[in-house]
Amino acid sequence: MKRTILIAGLGLIGGSLAKVIAQSSENHIIGYDVKEESLEYAIMNGMIHEATTIFTDAAQKADIILLAAPITQSIRLIEELDTVPLTKDVIVSDVSSVKSTIIETAKTLTNKHIAFIGGHPMAGSHKKGIEAAKEYLFENAIYVLTPSIRSTEQKVETLKELLKSTSSRFVVLNPDEHDEMTGVVSHFPHLIASSLVHQAKKWQETHAFLPNLAAGGFRDITRIASSNPELWQDIFYHNREKLSHLMDEWIQEMKEIKALVENNEKSKMITYLRNAKNYRDGLPVKDKGAIPAFYDIYVDIADKPGAIASIVLLLANKKISIKNIEILEIREGITGALRLSFYTKETQQLSLYILGNHGYEAMIQD
Repeated sequence: MKRTILIAGLGLIGGSLAKVIAQSSENHIIGYDVKEESLEYAIMNGMIHEATTIFTDAAQKADIILLAAPITQSIRLIEELDTVPLTKDVIVSDVSSVKSTIIETAKTLTNKHIAFIGGHPMAGSHKKGIEAAKEYLFENAIYVLTPSIRSTEQKVETLKELLKSTSSRFVVLNPDEHDEMTGVVSHFPHLIASSLVHQAKKWQETHAFLPNLAAGGFRDITRIASSNPELWQDIFYHNREKLSHLMDEWIQEMKEIKALVENNEKSKMITYLRNAKNYRDGLPVKDKGAIPAFYDIYVDIADKPGAIASIVLLLANKKISIKNIEILEIREGITGALRLSFYTKETQQLSLYILGNHGYEAMIQD
């Protein structure tokens, strides 16, 4: 018997979930969005079976509802659900990266047919919109679940079974600890990356050549500043208490580091940097985390016609998909560096092996 899945919000996450869930013939997917063009794209590309701009009508048909809208909009949809005259039990989940405000809203639900299970697939992209949706977006990603009102173990298992094909790893957390941890490793780093970019922008007024120097490592450490501003403002607002506390801690730490620099505390600075290096180097390398991972290879290339095309063709013939290509440094007549980004660690390792076997000097930089 087919089950009806309503996905509310067909952006990057909602579209990617639709692509995965649509692979099973047991699922009939209804897509809801306020943008007609997103619905049309989803229908044309076989991501959903039915499209609607009326959320309440679709909710009455659904067995499972996945709210994939921004946090504030998802809260409104939860409140709207409580007014829908449901005739059967329905499991409702979301994908928001802040859980406390979502769960607090869910706890106010009076409709006895609704079981709410908070969710957060910790994977993403620097691109946005349904056109960026990928069925493998969640592979090896941590998928946090925060069971709430009327969410029995059986209902949690039902949701896991639906999402099994995402190849995610499910972890159950309470909302507060989830928001604290994502604040530390995801939300706060976005703020810091944006502040670094603003600092560089201000100094460009003094040094016009500065952007040329920032094209390498600076671009790497500030990549996440290129994410969707409206989406991240919403996240910052809903996790503002945790972020405010983290900023207080950061300011204090910067004061301590400033003192180390000003007083030339060589031994203490080396210890500080070494501790940071050891912790960073010990972080898991195979798992996706809160910030989208990049699996890069650096390849030396000669400045001659067809040099880049040869590498791309070599990997294409091996059925390897390249996520991004960037020329880091190339001057006339001098060997430059090409950075190739891949979707998975396994593809990165395979590409390194292939390039090495064909005489290319390639490396992975930790």
